[in-house]
Amino acid sequence: MDIKILYEDNHLLVAVKPPNIPVQGDITGAPDLLTLLKEDIKIRYNKPGNVFLGLVHRLDRPVGGVMVFARTSKAASRLSEQIRNHQMDKTYLCVVQGCPEPLKGRLTDTLLKDKENNIVKVVKEGTPGAKEAILDYEVLKSLQGISLVKVRLITGRSHQIRVQMSNNRTPLLGDNKYGYREDTKHNLALWSHQIGINHPITKERMFFTSSPPDEYPWTLFT
Repeated sequence: MDIKILYEDNHLLVAVKPPNIPVQGDITGAPDLLTLLKEDIKIRYNKPGNVFLGLVHRLDRPVGGVMVFARTSKAASRLSEQIRNHQMDKTYLCVVQGCPEPLKGRLTDTLLKDKENNIVKVVKEGTPGAKEAILDYEVLKSLQGISLVKVRLITGRSHQIRVQMSNNRTPLLGDNKYGYREDTKHNLALWSHQIGINHPITKERMFFTSSPPDEYPWTLFT
């Protein structure tokens, strides 16, 4: 599988995750990104034994785009700390049904994950086990009853963008799990567009960007 590497040094590896492959191994047994990258490192650097590659954040299986991995345990620890302290910036692009109102704003909800059924729901504040979810969004363009939206995550909850946009009555195209009711054969219209981090060793602020694929519905907004 051809996986694009955006950046690599002794501490970091930044890659573009293809849509519809899991980040790590699951019960399906399908090829996963973490294993593929480890195998690639092993071959390119002729490394014997196991290769360390730290998974510090995730993307849903249908989602593609930028992901940052740690090549050392120290880097993994420091990147995880950045996530806890909200120092890792995550910006996504998505295409939704309709048009969010207002055109720029913040969504704040309380989300509860049903792990058994792998689904997340918006619930009342104070519900046991639920967590606050916050994102900022901006509509970049609307046409033909759909909109291209830029989303910046303030919190990082499971299925967060998908659930919050659906609860806002603007579900993501292709997301039949969360409110998109039309039959579709195209991928979920959600892409990890940019990630900003502090380099775990040099502390330099770094940004990594990837554009969505040249396919529907993204091509409507080129």
